[in-house]
Amino acid sequence: QVQLVESGGGSVQAGDSLRISCTASGRTAKNKNMGWFRQAPGKEREFVAAIYWNGDYDEYLDSVKGRFTISKDNADNTALSQLQMNNLKPEDTATYYCAASTGGGFRLLQSWDYWGQGIQVTVSS
Repeated sequence: QVQLVESGGGSVQAGDSLRISCTASGRTAKNKNMGWFRQAPGKEREFVAAIYWNGDYDEYLDSVKGRFTISKDNADNTALSQLQMNNLKPEDTATYYCAASTGGGFRLLQSWDYWGQGIQVTVSS
């Protein structure tokens, strides 16, 4: 079992940067791939970024490539994934969710086994 807790959200202006974090706790946390999804009001939850458990591979939504960077740091019984978001745009406004899994298919919701509670990111113009 893995527990995920997000932190670091908030309200910023367009063009600003923000870093959100996800702490994964549990005996197998360091062996999990980790990802970020987001959901804006009235829209479906969409894939944003994901990273292999050891950091060897990452993947991004096209609209955030070059602006967002995902990272993962492992320790005994914990892992920390961070999403550095630069040059934020109003269309990035959403609730951001952290997820963890052992499989691939990063862009599919059903590929992810564990989810955080979500954290709000608001970007104003």
